[in-house]
Amino acid sequence: MTHTRFPGAWPGGLALLLGPLLMLVGALLRAGHDFFFPDQLAAYADEPVLIAVAYSAFLVGNVVLWPGVVLLAQRIGASRPGWAIWGGMLAAFGLFARVFHAGIDHLAFQLVDLRGVASATSLVGDAYGAYHVMSALNPAIMAGWVVLAVGAWRAGVLGPFRAVALGLMAALPIGVLKGTTALSVIALAGLAVALVSLGWQELRAAPRPPVRRIAFAVAVIAAMAFLGTLG
Repeated sequence: MTHTRFPGAWPGGLALLLGPLLMLVGALLRAGHDFFFPDQLAAYADEPVLIAVAYSAFLVGNVVLWPGVVLLAQRIGASRPGWAIWGGMLAAFGLFARVFHAGIDHLAFQLVDLRGVASATSLVGDAYGAYHVMSALNPAIMAGWVVLAVGAWRAGVLGPFRAVALGLMAALPIGVLKGTTALSVIALAGLAVALVSLGWQELRAAPRPPVRRIAFAVAVIAAMAFLGTLG
């Protein structure tokens, strides 16, 4: 079946396939260090490359996932439009909120490089919990996955087991400089169980894009990556 609506079967399918796996890999890479921000900053001071890769993988997976959320909401909306609208919007807003948190994480790690771990920990501690307008989206981080999971189950897009697995994402800790716990791994493994196979199904059912279109997409991504380093 050919899907012509935004974001399309290939971008959406790849998002469902890669997003959860990247987030899970990022969480596993930073496992083994205590959860709260002083320990995360200390871990970065000790292993800057590993921790930077871990947080970057989680962030990229989070960003990559949004077309998959749109595609999943479309599938739900075929029979349960209300669940699709609320679930899709809340889940997408939750992804945006996590991107905001990732920006703060990045700045905190730069403080470790520039001022040392003790100074960075003190500065982050003084500002921790400060209100920002994006704080209003924090409830969406948790609620979005539950609403999306119920909608996917009621629409028959996901069976009960995978719907429950998707809903487990509500248990993933939120906030700045949060490490990995057993609950984090369970939540992200549930996301992968729910969405990776769905993404694979979408890709198998979609027509293969022309080679020139794939090459163009790769070239655009490479150009964007280069231009992004210029300022």
